[in-house]
Amino acid sequence: MIALGAAIVLVAILAWVRSGHGGPKEPESAAVPVITTAVASGDVPIELQALGEVMAMNTVTIRPQVRGQVTAIKYRDGQYVKQGDVLVEIDPRPLQAAVAQDKATLARDRANLDSAQADLERYIPLLPEGVVSGQQVSDQRALVAQLRATAALDQAALDRDRVQLGFTTISAPISGVLGLELIDVGNVLDPTSSAGLVVLTQIQPITVQFPMPEDSLAEIQSRQAASPSALTVQAWLTDGSRQLDQGVLSAISNEVDPATGTVMLKAVFPNPHRSLWPGSSVAVRLIVDIQHGGVTVPASAINQGPDGAFAWTITSNGTAGIRPLVIRQQLRGQALVSSGLSAGEHVVIDGQYGLTQGAQVIVQQPSRQAATTPLRTNQPGRLGIAP
Repeated sequence: MIALGAAIVLVAILAWVRSGHGGPKEPESAAVPVITTAVASGDVPIELQALGEVMAMNTVTIRPQVRGQVTAIKYRDGQYVKQGDVLVEIDPRPLQAAVAQDKATLARDRANLDSAQADLERYIPLLPEGVVSGQQVSDQRALVAQLRATAALDQAALDRDRVQLGFTTISAPISGVLGLELIDVGNVLDPTSSAGLVVLTQIQPITVQFPMPEDSLAEIQSRQAASPSALTVQAWLTDGSRQLDQGVLSAISNEVDPATGTVMLKAVFPNPHRSLWPGSSVAVRLIVDIQHGGVTVPASAINQGPDGAFAWTITSNGTAGIRPLVIRQQLRGQALVSSGLSAGEHVVIDGQYGLTQGAQVIVQQPSRQAATTPLRTNQPGRLGIAP
C-alpha cells in the first residue's frame, strides 16, 4: 500500500510539472532582426562589359623632308597643337637661293622664247613672197617648240624648289598631342634618316578597342541592325569609380579569334576633356538595350538555393517568406529581376542567416555600421549572403 501511494504521488507531481507549474517555461522563438529595402523600378541599361585599350585615331611621326639646320623649335613637350601650327623651322637660305636662280633661268628662257616666237611670226608672211625659205620657217618653228619646252622645264624646277622651300617650315599635319622632343636647335636634319623629330598623336576623337565573347556577337549585330543610331559605349576607370566618356560602336572585326573565342570591337569617343589617353586600359560598357520599367534590388537581397535564386520578402503580418526569382542581369551591386518581385515590395538585404520560412522579423533601420558590416548569426546551415 505504501508503494502504491508513493507511485500515485509521483505521477501527480509529473503531471503538475508538465502542465507548466513548478518549473521555468520554454522561451518563445525570438523575432529575427533584419534590414530591408524597397524594390525599385525604372529604366535599366542592359550591358555587356569588357576591358578595352585606348588607341589613337591617328599617330604621325614628324620627319624632315629637306636637309638643313634647325633654327627654331616652336613647341613644348606634350603640347596640344592644332593642324597647321608651326613646329620646327629649318634654315631656308639655301633653298631661297635655289628659287631665285630658278626664277632667273625661267625669265631668260622665256625671253628667248618670246624672241623666237616673234621671228616665226615675221617669217610666215614672207614665205609666199620667197624672201624666206620653207626650211627657215620649219627650223624656226622647231626652235620655238624647243624654247617653250625649256621654259616649261624651268617652271617645273621653280615649282619644285618652292615646294622644298615650304618644307623648311614643318607644321602639324593633324591636331593632337605631341610627344617628347627628340632634337635641339642647331642639329642638321636629313630626310634620309629614320629618326623622327617628334610623334604627334590625335586624341580627339579617339578610339577604344575591346573584345567580346563570340556568344554575344549575334545579339550585338541584331541590336545594331535594329537601332536607328549606333549602340552606346561607355568608358570607365578600371575600378568603375568614374565614367570617362561616352561614345558609339563604330566597327566589328571581320573574324573571331579562335584562340580566345572573342571578336574585337571598336568604339569612337569625342574625348572632349582628354580623359582617354592612348595606351591606357579602361572598363567598357556596351549598352545593347534599355529595360523600361525594370525591377531592381540590391545584389545583397539575392540568395541562391537548390532551386535557384530567391529573395526573402516581408509579409503584411511581419513574417519572412521565400520568393523565387528570375535574374536577367546582375552588375555593380544591382540585380535586374525579370520575374518574382514587384515595385514597392520590401526584401531583406541583411540578416538572412537568421531567417526561416514564416519566421517573425523585426525590421531595423540601416546604420553606417550595418551598411558595412552585415548582420550575423551563429546558426549554421542558413541560406544567405552575409560573410
